[in-house]
Amino acid sequence: MSFFDDASLAFLPSGAAGKDGKAYSIKPTDGTGDFTFSRGSNLAATRVGADGLIEKGRENLLIQSNQFDTTWALTNGSSVTSGQSGYDGTNDAWLLTDSGDVGSYALYEGISNVGVLTASIYAKSASTNVVELDLFGSPSPYVQVNLTTGSITNASNHIDAQSVSVGNGWWRISVTSNLSSTSYIRVGCDGAGSIYIQDAQMEIGLAATDVISTGATTGKAGLLEDEPRFDYSGGATCPSLLLEPSRTNLITQSEYYGGSAWIKTNVVVTDNDAISPEGVQNAAKVVTSSGSVNVKQDSISVTPSTTYTFSFWCKLTSGTTLKGRFYDNTAGADIEYYDYTSQLTIGEWARVERTFTTPAGCTSIQVWLLAQSATLVTAHYWGAQAEAGSYPTSYIPNHSGGSVTRGADVCTGAGDATTFNDSEGVLYAEISALANDGTFRNISVSNGTTAQAIRIYYRSNDDQITFLLGSSSGGGITTSIPSATDYIKVAAKYDTDTIKLFVNGALINTISSLTMPTGLQQLDFNIANVLPFYGNAKQVLYFPTALSDADCITLTTL
Repeated sequence: MSFFDDASLAFLPSGAAGKDGKAYSIKPTDGTGDFTFSRGSNLAATRVGADGLIEKGRENLLIQSNQFDTTWALTNGSSVTSGQSGYDGTNDAWLLTDSGDVGSYALYEGISNVGVLTASIYAKSASTNVVELDLFGSPSPYVQVNLTTGSITNASNHIDAQSVSVGNGWWRISVTSNLSSTSYIRVGCDGAGSIYIQDAQMEIGLAATDVISTGATTGKAGLLEDEPRFDYSGGATCPSLLLEPSRTNLITQSEYYGGSAWIKTNVVVTDNDAISPEGVQNAAKVVTSSGSVNVKQDSISVTPSTTYTFSFWCKLTSGTTLKGRFYDNTAGADIEYYDYTSQLTIGEWARVERTFTTPAGCTSIQVWLLAQSATLVTAHYWGAQAEAGSYPTSYIPNHSGGSVTRGADVCTGAGDATTFNDSEGVLYAEISALANDGTFRNISVSNGTTAQAIRIYYRSNDDQITFLLGSSSGGGITTSIPSATDYIKVAAKYDTDTIKLFVNGALINTISSLTMPTGLQQLDFNIANVLPFYGNAKQVLYFPTALSDADCITLTTL
C-alpha cells in the first residue's frame, strides 16, 4: 500500500520545504498543513548543508550596494557613471572618477556597525591602476591594491586583506578588522584617476562571502532568522528538521583567535590560514613553542553549580597531545584539565566537546583552548562555543566581543479540524532526541491544550518513549529504546477506545477502555507552547483512519 496516499498530513523535510516563517508539509497541498516557524530576530543559527559544510545566515550591511549614485556620497569633483561592463558579464559596473580632492577616497557611505567586519568590492583599472578600500572609524583599516598585478601595496589596522582575481582584469578587494566604531566605508584611487567598481559588501565575519545585492534595505542570504533548519549532520543523504532550545555562546570571539579576546602565551596564531568546516578560508593556525602554552578567554561570567558545554572544531597537523582547561576565577582553582587528543584524527576536522559543572560560588571562569607544557603542536581551530547546558548544540557564530543568543526553534500549528479525526487515526514520526537530558519532548495532535491530545514524547527518564492519550488518566504506553539520540520510527494508533504503540517494527502494548480526545485541530512540535520537542524529525505523518496492525509494523520497520 502507499502510506502517503492514506495520510491527510505529510511533513518530509527537504531543501524546498521551508522559508522564513514557514515549514511546508507536502500534504495537504492547499497550505493548511504547513507549520508556522519562528526562532528569533538575528542570524545566530547554523545548520549542516547537503555538502557537509556548516551554513550560516549572511547579511550585506550596506544599502544600495551597487547603486553608487544614491545613498553613496562623492567628494568634490568626483563622479560615477553606470552601465559599464562588469566582472559578471552584465553592464552593472560603474566608472568611478576620483578628483583627488580629498586624499585617497572619492565615494563613501555611512555605516554604524562594529565588531569583526569584512568590507569588499570588485574593482578594475581604467585610467589608473590603484584602488583603496577603507572603513573609517577605529581602528580605520584600509587596503591599497595595484589593479594591474593584484598585489597589495599598502594595508593597515587590519586582521586580513585580500585581492582575488575574478578574470578579465577584475579583482575582488577585501579588508577585515575588529572595529570598536565606524562611520564610513570609502573607495577611491589614492589621488586623481578612474577605476571600474561593482558590488560593494560589508558583512560580519573574517572573510568576504558571495555577493548579496541590496536596495533600500540590507540584504540577507543563507539561513534566515525564522527559517526552519533542514540539517544533514553526520553525512545524511536526506535532511531532518533540527529543533533546538535557546542557547547563548559566551565565547566573545568564536573565530578570531589572533585578537586580544584570546590571551596567548608561547603560540603564534595566523588567522584566515585555512578552509574551515564552513568552507570559507577563516580558520586559524596555532603553532606552539617550547615552555608553558596557553590560549584562553579569561573572564567569562557564569552561574554557580551549573553545567556548561565547551566545544570547538580542531584539525591537528602535528603533535601528539592537546589539552584544555577550565579554571574557577572566583576560588582561584582548577575545575578540570582534560586531554582531547583522542577526539582528533590527524588532518581532519573534528568537533571537540567537553561538559563541566561550575563549583558552588563560582561566578567567573577561564576557558582554555590550549593548556600545554613543553609540547610542540601545529593545529587549526574554528568555531569555539561555551554554552549553559549538558550537551553541545549547533554552532552560534559570535564576532561581537560580547555574547550571542540563538532563539529556540518553535514549529507549530499544522492542519485544521478537517485534517484530523477524533475517533481514530495514527500519528507517525521518524525522530531522534538531541540528548538524554531528562526533559519531556513532545510531538502532538491536539485541540491546542494538553488535555485533549495524542502525544508522542521522550520521557523525563532517559531512553524511553511514550504514547499518551491526553484526555485519559492512565491512557499511556511507555517503552524503553536503545538510546534517545538514535533515530526511531514510532506510530501511535488510536481507535474507538483502544490505543497501541509501535516502535521500530514491533507492537509494544495495547490499552483499551479509554475515552478518545475531542476537538483535534493542529499538529505541533510544542504542545500548548509548554512542552517543546527538541530533536530531529525526518518525517511526520498523520492518518485520519486507524491503519491495521500489520501496516503499522511495516510503517515503523527500520
